[in-house]
Amino acid sequence: MKYLILGLIIFLGVHSMRIVADDWRTRSRARLGPLPWKALYALASLLGFALMVWGFGLARQQPLQLWSPPLALRHLASLLTLISFVLLAAAYVPGNGIKARVHHPMVLAVSVWALAHLLATGTLAHGLLFGSFLLWAVLDFSAARRRDRVAGTRYPVGTAGRTGITVAVGVGSWIAFALWLHGLLLGVRPLG
Repeated sequence: MKYLILGLIIFLGVHSMRIVADDWRTRSRARLGPLPWKALYALASLLGFALMVWGFGLARQQPLQLWSPPLALRHLASLLTLISFVLLAAAYVPGNGIKARVHHPMVLAVSVWALAHLLATGTLAHGLLFGSFLLWAVLDFSAARRRDRVAGTRYPVGTAGRTGITVAVGVGSWIAFALWLHGLLLGVRPLG
């Protein structure tokens, strides 16, 4: 469990700089330059991610069951992950109406994804992993919306066609992941 916790601290810590130390981040990036800053950021992120994955894998070998989720919550989790995939697609498809409305669809996708996994699982390792991501995403979304208000950021209105493409990409990605990739990559087939 210690490697999972250390990985979460490093990974989410690196990704929390804009939440807790935005001015320091801006000054450090200017002092180091964009490329060295991105290199350090990427290295720290990869280290945290590797520790997190390794620690989670170790924790899954001896799970500490806190509760057994009812079947209905697993179905709800499937619906929430579908929404999460559409939100994730909205972060990348330009000119869609979802991004125009929520402004930060990737962070919102992470929060919905984490909530879905908290509902569908009941071990301590899952609670730590997905609870940490949910807390981080809520704080990051709030900080990003606050920065937008201060900066007067306006998001372009999306078109129906681009929004339709976004939904199609999200749904298609969810189907591929739920039916095939989740089992292949993680050893768990969420849809049986």
